[in-house]
Amino acid sequence: MSDHPLDPSTLLNGKDLRLTLHANLKPASGLDRFQPAGFPEIGHVIYDAPRPDNSVQKVCIVDSAASMANHLETVCLASEHSLDLADELTGMPYVECRTDDGWPNVTKDTTGPKRLVVTTLSEGHRLASTYFLGEERPGSRTGLLVEDGQTTDRKFRVTLRNEFGIADLGKKSHPLPHQWWTVFTTIFRYDPNSLVHGVLFPAMGIKLPRMLTAHLEAFGASRVRSSGVKFDRLGKTSSGQPIFSLDEETASKIVATFIIDLALLRSFGRGNHGLNDSQKEFLLSFALWKIERILRGPFRYRSNCDLELDELRIRGREEPLALPAIDIKSVVGKAGFGDSPVTQVDWPANELFRAGADEQEEGSDSDDEQDAQE
Repeated sequence: MSDHPLDPSTLLNGKDLRLTLHANLKPASGLDRFQPAGFPEIGHVIYDAPRPDNSVQKVCIVDSAASMANHLETVCLASEHSLDLADELTGMPYVECRTDDGWPNVTKDTTGPKRLVVTTLSEGHRLASTYFLGEERPGSRTGLLVEDGQTTDRKFRVTLRNEFGIADLGKKSHPLPHQWWTVFTTIFRYDPNSLVHGVLFPAMGIKLPRMLTAHLEAFGASRVRSSGVKFDRLGKTSSGQPIFSLDEETASKIVATFIIDLALLRSFGRGNHGLNDSQKEFLLSFALWKIERILRGPFRYRSNCDLELDELRIRGREEPLALPAIDIKSVVGKAGFGDSPVTQVDWPANELFRAGADEQEEGSDSDDEQDAQE
C-alpha cells in the first residue's frame, strides 16, 4: 500500500509529528439514536464547547480515550467472548495469566495451570497488571513464570526488572537514560500492545504514554429521555415492578478521532539502540490495523451504540480517504518475534479466588456450600 496516504513506511520516515484521523460515523440500520457511555447517577457527559464564531455547541462524550483503548484491544481477540488471539495476529507476543482448574476443589495439574484468566490484551493495565507481575508480599507464589508447562520459582516481575536492566532499589527505582532502549525492546518482546496503548510501572519509574489515542464524540448532541419497566411475573424477586429511566442521544455528527504519536514511535529506537525500523513499522501497522478493524465493522461500542463508518479523513485534508488494507499477518511475520511468543504466568487458584464471606443459609446440609468470588 505504498501509494496510500497511510502507508506505514512513508509515515515512519516522514517529518510529521503526529497523524490525526477523523472518522465520521452514523447509527447503523438507519437509526438516529445511540447510547453513549454513562454511569448510574452520572449519566452521559454533555458539555458546552465554545466555537470560533463565539457560539456554543453541545458535545457528548460517547467514549473516552480509556474506553476506546479497550475497544481497540477487543478487536485483537478472536471474538467478543474469547481471549484467544485473532487469527491474523498469530505469532504476536502477549502474556497470559493462568490458574488451576476445578475451583474450589483444586487438584494441581502436573502439566501446569490450564485455566486462562486474563491476557495483556484484555486486562486494563496491560503488561503492568498485578495479574502478571504478581503480589509483592512475602511468601506469595503469584505471578510465577510457566515454562514448558511447568510453573517455575521465578517471578515474572523480577524477570522483567532484570531484563529492563533496572537495579532493585526496594520500593522505588527508575531506568537510567541508557537503559530506556532496553525497556523498549523488552516490552516489545513480551507485549508490543503495551507500547501502542501505553503502560505504567510505578515502582520501576516507567511511564509510557499512549502511542495511539482515540476518543469518540457526538456534536450537536441532544438528550433523548425514555423509560422502561421490569416485569416480575412470578414475584420471586425483591425488586417488584420498577420503572427505570433510559437516556440516549441524537447528534448532527458523530466523530471518532484517532491520533498516532509518530514522534513517540520514532523515539523508541535510534541507530543500533532500541527498536529497529522493522519493529517500529510493526507498531505503526498494528495501530492502523486496529483502526481499520474497528471502523470496517460491524462493531458495537455497547448494546444500543451500533455505529458504522460514513467517511474517513486525515486532519487538514479535504478529500475522503479509503480505509487502509493492512496485511497484518505478513507484518507480524517480518517483526522477528520468535517461535514462542506467548508468555504464561501462574496465579494459584487459592490466591486468585476467595471463598464467600457470607454465612451459610440456615438449614444448609453441607459445610462445603460456599460461594466463590473473584
